[in-house]
Amino acid sequence: MNQAFWKGKKVLVTGHTGFKGSWLSIWLQRMGAEVVGYSLAPASNPSMFELAHIADGMTSIEADVRDLERVKKEFQQHQPEIVIHMAAQALVHDSYRDPVTTYNTNVMGTMNVLEAVRHTESVRVVVSITSDKCYENLEWVWGYRENDRMGGHDPYSSSKGCAELLISAYRDSYFNPKDYQKHGVALASTRAGNVIGGGDWSGDRLVPDIMRAIMEGESVLIRRPNAIRPWQFVMEPLRGYLMLAERLWEDGPEYAEGWNFGPDIEEIEPVSWIVKYLTEHWGEDASWVLDKGEHPHEDHFLKLDTTKAKSLLNWTPALNLPTVLDWIVDWYKVYHQKEDLREITEAQISQYVERLKL
Repeated sequence: MNQAFWKGKKVLVTGHTGFKGSWLSIWLQRMGAEVVGYSLAPASNPSMFELAHIADGMTSIEADVRDLERVKKEFQQHQPEIVIHMAAQALVHDSYRDPVTTYNTNVMGTMNVLEAVRHTESVRVVVSITSDKCYENLEWVWGYRENDRMGGHDPYSSSKGCAELLISAYRDSYFNPKDYQKHGVALASTRAGNVIGGGDWSGDRLVPDIMRAIMEGESVLIRRPNAIRPWQFVMEPLRGYLMLAERLWEDGPEYAEGWNFGPDIEEIEPVSWIVKYLTEHWGEDASWVLDKGEHPHEDHFLKLDTTKAKSLLNWTPALNLPTVLDWIVDWYKVYHQKEDLREITEAQISQYVERLKL
């Protein structure tokens, strides 16, 4: 990754008020990018975006990605060169409760962003983030590759599969790599799941649920202790998105495809391992119990094949899982002690960047 590349680049990030969006926005700021964010107000309370003062170093627009005319207006006004589309309804349980909003946000919201790109001549690169859950999950032991079938059992997963099909259709119809010299836009999609790190306060997610319970002095309720997920530190896929954007800028159509970003196979652990590690390393008699209530369907086993990103982008994860969990404990302890969250966030970004030099 070339950090100097980002200095002075005009970057529009949708979903900048969310967990991943906050980490990405502050990292881009540190590298000297001119960052414009487009998103609804933070969905969680507390909110990393507000507590770490992410808006201080960027232009922050509070608006809905489902509003096509507003999206087009802001693109025209700010003339971004690089677009990173992250705005989404990102929770499986919420998708069961409100499938209409889920599809409208994740599918039509993506279409609105791509429509705005079509009508904004300044845009050269688009990286649209979907999810590892976009694949048809066959519950097999192999990692899913970029050319495997799209699918999704629940509305959230299905909406991400639909978004991938939409992106593919727009790429074929409007941003075809064969016609790159005419339109000048390189469009790629990325799939990464179970991103963890300090600052996530979303409901029905493992790490935020654990941290909330611990800080409130309660036992952590765990729904599916044997479920296996590709856990990865938030900056790992973000670095992949940025590396991909650099390649799209420099080599255009050669990288305008779908890409997976996930942990190495030896870093994949069940939910029970994660909760045991976090409760033990927090201390203070933190504990967990099995939640025996009824819950909607969630995939049990899911992992990605990242051979393509490793081979063609030279991207590999920099942190092992115990280090990631240690950093998470450090971040939430700073929050719990009411200390400076911008400072701990920037410190972890610096530590991460230093790891890349080893």
